Amino acid sequence: MAAFMNTLVSRRSDLLQAIGQHLSISMIALLIAMLIAMPLAYWTQSRPKTANIILQAASVLQTIPSLALLGLLIPFVGIGTVPAVIALVVYAVLPIYQNTYLGLHNIDPDLDEAADAFGMSRTRKLIKVQLPLAASTILGGIRTALVMIIGTATLAALIGAGGLGSFILLGIDRNDTSLILIGAISSAALALILSGLVSWLSHHHWQWTASLVALLVIGGGGTALYGQMNHDETITIAGKMGSEPDILINMYKDLIEQDDPHIHVQLKENFGKTSFLFSALKNGSIDIYPEFSGTVLESLVKLPAGQLRTHRTAAQTSSQATRLLQEQDQMRLLQPMRYDNTYALAVTKSFAKANHLRTISDLARVQDKLHGGFTLEFIDRQDGLKGIKKTYGLTIPNRSFEPALRYTAIHNGKVNIVDAYSTDSELRQYNLQVLRDDKQMFPSYRGAPLMKDDFAKKHPQIVRSLNKLAGHITSSEMSEMNYEVNVKQESTAKVARNYLEKHGLLRKGAR
Repeated sequence: MAAFMNTLVSRRSDLLQAIGQHLSISMIALLIAMLIAMPLAYWTQSRPKTANIILQAASVLQTIPSLALLGLLIPFVGIGTVPAVIALVVYAVLPIYQNTYLGLHNIDPDLDEAADAFGMSRTRKLIKVQLPLAASTILGGIRTALVMIIGTATLAALIGAGGLGSFILLGIDRNDTSLILIGAISSAALALILSGLVSWLSHHHWQWTASLVALLVIGGGGTALYGQMNHDETITIAGKMGSEPDILINMYKDLIEQDDPHIHVQLKENFGKTSFLFSALKNGSIDIYPEFSGTVLESLVKLPAGQLRTHRTAAQTSSQATRLLQEQDQMRLLQPMRYDNTYALAVTKSFAKANHLRTISDLARVQDKLHGGFTLEFIDRQDGLKGIKKTYGLTIPNRSFEPALRYTAIHNGKVNIVDAYSTDSELRQYNLQVLRDDKQMFPSYRGAPLMKDDFAKKHPQIVRSLNKLAGHITSSEMSEMNYEVNVKQESTAKVARNYLEKHGLLRKGAR
């Protein structure tokens, strides 16, 4: 309980920001769903066949898993708030449409006839008679949709839209129960409070509901707009899941803002996986993110026909990644840092000792004993599990895990071999041994800031600021910084700043 309260106090500003993002996304989605569903229900109340088709279509849309729906939307609208809102609208339309249709359809026909007898126009009858009589049923649908939206909106963090889901994802990534509880409890509390408010309004002043929703939407949007107007220019930097990208983007922020006080850097931590960030950079949702040379060649560019993907030096990998990004996507990968955060296979030291394992080739002797726990990205990559099978002839039965959970799984004995990065703090935390890649299957992974070429040309000072990191940060230094964040629970901003100040890259007290 003490750890939970300490985390809550230390993260209170982040929590308030996440609640604001969550509310803004949820209220915008609810308002759009109401504007779609309610007029549609009014139009189809005298068209039962059409109403049945719409109900069936809305029901089918609700059966699509939320993650699949987000994945389907990304190629069309990119990532961030827009696909999150669209997905939430899809799920919210059914309860609002259904309840509005039933509420209007079940009005006593005699009351409708009486309104017509008084000579009321359709609009006046709707406002004075139909909506008041159907209000309780309609608001019931809105209440159901609102609770559904707030719960589902936690997934918005997976595509960089922020919200309370960022606490849950960060907690999973760092194996921090306090962060998970803060996100989950806050989301549940938000749903209960707003649901109770809608319920109270339905019994007292139902006309206020639309005003309340509009106020929350305007307030959320106004807060974001105010934040943008307070600075001459805002640069958005995002990072992948994990402590290491968080540390790097905080370094980028400190260096950029030190060298140009007129620039405000907005960070999007734990933004998502590689494809999400690359897509976001392409469509302008973000301006910069840390990428690795090996990832560029394996996943982001097309190599010349017949060229092998492995057996290159670190310098060759970085050089080719930079050139191909420039040629194919008009993007610029800046000068790389010193450390090489390559993939690795790791086992517990006790398992390695018992089976005399030192290299990946040694696994052939114990292939029937292996139970792997790998990330989805590693399983699907040519420089991952597919490459292990091709290069070493190993077929490893496996289960997929989120990055942090695979370490929990090997620690608890659920699996006995996992994929890793060479700078992961968990290697030290869980006493794991990295098996030597004796056939040099894994390519070099040297990190550097990635941005559009147009952005780099427009912001030469930012390029100079970020290039200060070139050649800095050894593997042991990066591993130690990850350990400070994941195990010692230091903030990524503090760890990043300490490194920069220690190595003379940032003035003490700089903004």
